[in-house]
This record gives sequence, structure tokens and C-alpha cells, in this order.
Amino acid sequence: MGSWSWWVPPLALGITGASLLMHASGIGFLLICVAALISAVVAAVHHAEVVAHRIGEPLGTVVLSIAVTIIEVSLLVTVMLANDPGKAALPRDAIFAVIMLSLNGLVGLSMLIGALRHHEQEFHVIGANASLATLIALSSLTLVLPGFTVTSPGLTYSPAQLAFASLVSLMLWASFIFVQTVRHRDYFLPVTDWANENSHAPRPAFGRALASAGMLLLSLTAVVGLAHEISPGIERGVIAAHAPKPVVSIAIALLTLLPEGAAAVRAASADRLQTSLNLATGSAIASIGLTIPAVALCSTLLHLPLVLGLESKELVLLMLTFFIASITLVAGRTHVLLGVVHLVILAAFLFFSVLP
Repeated sequence: MGSWSWWVPPLALGITGASLLMHASGIGFLLICVAALISAVVAAVHHAEVVAHRIGEPLGTVVLSIAVTIIEVSLLVTVMLANDPGKAALPRDAIFAVIMLSLNGLVGLSMLIGALRHHEQEFHVIGANASLATLIALSSLTLVLPGFTVTSPGLTYSPAQLAFASLVSLMLWASFIFVQTVRHRDYFLPVTDWANENSHAPRPAFGRALASAGMLLLSLTAVVGLAHEISPGIERGVIAAHAPKPVVSIAIALLTLLPEGAAAVRAASADRLQTSLNLATGSAIASIGLTIPAVALCSTLLHLPLVLGLESKELVLLMLTFFIASITLVAGRTHVLLGVVHLVILAAFLFFSVLP
């Protein structure tokens, strides 16, 4: 990528600052912000890959997952601070969208692209199953169970239930990270690198990795700021198109998943499907494990309404996603059809979000 990846982050950050100071809302400036956002995402992916190569897998994918979740939390908390009762379900819809886009979009696209280029690809079943089990538990406790409790009316948790859900979410996420990076790290390493995970290229020097870490921080800061500036325009466009409110959540999820999505597709194309699966499932796990405690704390301290339980249509799509994933992630090998199945479920999610 050369010098391009080094001057894009400060330039994107400068555009972010100009946008915040000028409060510009014209279509021209909006397009500039969109271009800067996409450029910052590509630069962030590059620098995250440099850092990941230095510290090794799977810790490198964890770094990117946490960074992307920071973007999501920042956007959601910013919207929640507006104290609009109509946004009470926005965190739930955004987390659900991240799950659907990750498990169906990223996984499906990675499987499809990898199969088209390499015919078949392998991954570690026990690592994929550990990720899926953690994600099912997190989703059930935070998005499904609130619709069946009786202490709090509707699809909500009482303060004590919300505190419990936040605690177990953090505990499950931390346990998963410990297993992924320390206890059973081998289960999450690319199959093609089982013998020597760094055989493809020499590790970058410490100085370069440190500089890339700084550029990654600048890029993500710019992404957060630019996404915040673009979000109102997206919301106005959704309202003008008379689209349902969950479409805004999907847009937020798409913005936050851009860095990981690009990295996952590149990894699959390079015959490192395990890395793609780590990114896809890791982003969904971090989205729940870190976002739920953050929005719960914000809701409790500021007395803001928070709806977590999913409606019946979303429950069906969630259960279908987990059922299909439990089939496609047990063989240890993938082919074109498995990717197509996931992408069809993603298409159904998007279609019924627009036409509920």
C-alpha cells in the first residue's frame, strides 16, 4: 500500500475536524466525508494487519474486533444521549444487525470468495464451535430472554436483570478471549499456518508495528468521527425513503463492520479462512460482550429507556442463522454452496428489514 496508508489517517482526521467545526450539511461535503470514511477504513485494515502480523494470530484479529466495537459503542452512546424514546431499541437493532451481517454476510462472503478461488478451504472445527457456542449464549441471554421475563414489562430487563446480563456478557467475552489467545490458541490459528504461522512473510519490525498501531488509532478515531457526521444524513435519507427504523441500525452496523469486513474478505482470498471466521465471530461476540455493558451503564446512569428483546420475526431469523451456522461450521471444510446459503439468509434479513 506504500505511503498512501500513512497520509490518509491524518487527512481523514483533518476532514473530521473540519466537519465538526463547520457543521456542514451539503451533499458535496457529505460525499467528501463518505470518501474519507472509506479511505480511513482501508488504511485501518492495512495497519491492523501489520500489527496482527507482528503480534501473531489470533491476537491480531482480537485487536481489530475490539477496535471496531469501540466504533459501534461510540455511535450508539452518542445517539442514546439524544434521549429520544424512539431510539430505545436502537442498540438492540444494531447488535442484531451486527450478528446477521457477521454470521451471514462476512462468513458467507468469505466462504464464497475462498471457494471460488481455492475450491475448498479448511478451518479448525473446535475453534469455530467455541466461537459459535459463546455467541449463541450471549445472544440468548441479551436479545432473546428479555421477551420472556415478567419482572419488567414488554421486551425489557429490570435494572437488576440488566446488571446481571451485562456482567455475564463481560464474563463470557473475557473467557472467550482467554481461550482464544492463551489457553487454546492453536484452535484459532489458520490451518495453512499450523506448522509455522509466520512462514508467508517476515514479521514487521517493532518500530513499524508501533507506528502502524498509531496510524490504526488515528484511522479509527477518524472513522468514529466521520461515521457520527454521516449518520444524521443516513437517518434523514431513511426517513425520506419511508423505510423502517431498523434500517438506520443496519447502516450503523455496516459502517462499524467495514474494517473487519475488508480484512475478512482479504484473508479468505489469501486462503486463510480461519482468520476470516475469527474476525466474523469475534466481531459479533465483542459487539454483544462489550456493547451491552456500555449501553446498559449509559441507560442506568442517565435513566434512558432501553429495549433489548427481539420481535418474533427477528427471533426466527436469529434461530435460522444459528441453526445453519451449527451445520456449516462442523465439517471443517467449506465449498461454494455453504457460502451461498449464508448469503441468502443475509438477503432475507435485509429484504424483510425494508419490507417487514
